[in-house]
Amino acid sequence: MKYSQKPPFKQNAVAIGFTLGVHLIAVVGFLYLGMSKPPVPPKQIKTVLVKPEDLPPPEPKVLEQTDSAETTHTNTAPEITQTAEPVETPAPQIPVTTPAVTAAALNAQKVAQAAKAAAEAQEKAEKLAAEQAKQRAQANAAEKAKADAKAKADAQAKARTEADEKRKADAAEKAKADAVEKAKADAKAKADAQAKARAEADSKRKAEAAEKAKADAKAKADAQAKARSEADAKRKAEAAEKAKTDAKTKADAQAKARAEADAKRKAEAAEKAKADAKAKADAQAKARSEADAKRKADAAEKAKADAKAKADAQAKARSEAEAKRKADAAEKAKADAKAKADAEEEARASSAKKAAEEAANKKAEAKKIASTAKRDFENRIRRAWDIPSGSSGQKATARITLSDNGSVLSVVVNSSDPDMKASIEAAVRAAAPYPMPSDPDARREARSLTSSFTAK
Repeated sequence: MKYSQKPPFKQNAVAIGFTLGVHLIAVVGFLYLGMSKPPVPPKQIKTVLVKPEDLPPPEPKVLEQTDSAETTHTNTAPEITQTAEPVETPAPQIPVTTPAVTAAALNAQKVAQAAKAAAEAQEKAEKLAAEQAKQRAQANAAEKAKADAKAKADAQAKARTEADEKRKADAAEKAKADAVEKAKADAKAKADAQAKARAEADSKRKAEAAEKAKADAKAKADAQAKARSEADAKRKAEAAEKAKTDAKTKADAQAKARAEADAKRKAEAAEKAKADAKAKADAQAKARSEADAKRKADAAEKAKADAKAKADAQAKARSEAEAKRKADAAEKAKADAKAKADAEEEARASSAKKAAEEAANKKAEAKKIASTAKRDFENRIRRAWDIPSGSSGQKATARITLSDNGSVLSVVVNSSDPDMKASIEAAVRAAAPYPMPSDPDARREARSLTSSFTAK
């Protein structure tokens, strides 16, 4: 297994290089300053050393994949945790020398000591990183072997499960196909028996019905009930007998076929026993080929028959659905037409009733208007009436007919007193023209009025 994680050493390489570069630049600067200036007493310099455990380990080498992955789980060494003890190198004590010692010599000695310490620390860090990388590689190899074993076991279990499921599915499919074939055969036999029984029952029922038509209603009903009962019993008996016969015929045919197949197989086996190995192999290959061809032909024939039966069933279902839809549509149209006719009839009745009510209301209103107009006419006549002297207590009745514009067409006064009669007639004519109502019905009602007059 390849170790793809980047080691910390590689991640901190830039920081370490930067630190070393700064130190080198500082050393070169010190040397330059020491050579260019007069020697001065050196100052004490503090050097900070890095601990080995603080240094990042070197980048591990990539392990090569070998064929020994299957046995690595048995060759894995126990996990070892090793931590290198840091070696603390004491900071070198740089003694304060006399001016006789040059600064350049001191700086060179310091650089050498720092380089030596850094090299030792780097070497220790590389050894520690190599040991850690080796331990990680061994752990990864063991983990990979364990994962491979588990994956192999899972694959075998999955293969066994899929094989069991496929075997069960094939058995279920075969059982389903056998059941469908048997159901089709039973349905066909049942349909044939029912059709034959219905035909015979219909013939017998028609003959009996023609004979019984001469009898009374009670005898006819009894005879029909008896005929139906007998027809049902006969149909059931014939269907049972036919089913029994069909079953026996089918069983005989199957037994015969098995016997013939057994005889043929034995004869072929005896014949093939005399042939050599090559002839036997050829015969077996040919038999397998013919069996495959026959099985394919049977399967194709069965698929074709199933497709035809399915298409017929679908066509019949569509036809029945279409007939039902048309019948429902016709029934709905009939119901809609009846509902529409009822609604129209109800609307006509309501309209007639409303019109009658409106006419009655209009007639009543016209009578009311005409009655008011007639009272106004009588008041106009009474105001224009000059009562004759000496006629106190005399009574008279006047029938007046007016035109549409309110003029007097005729006036007939009934009174025993001629003066009374003449005065009322004059008053009627003097009050004209009368203001006629604008409504035609009210105007027609107000054209004729009868008033009574009493002299006071």
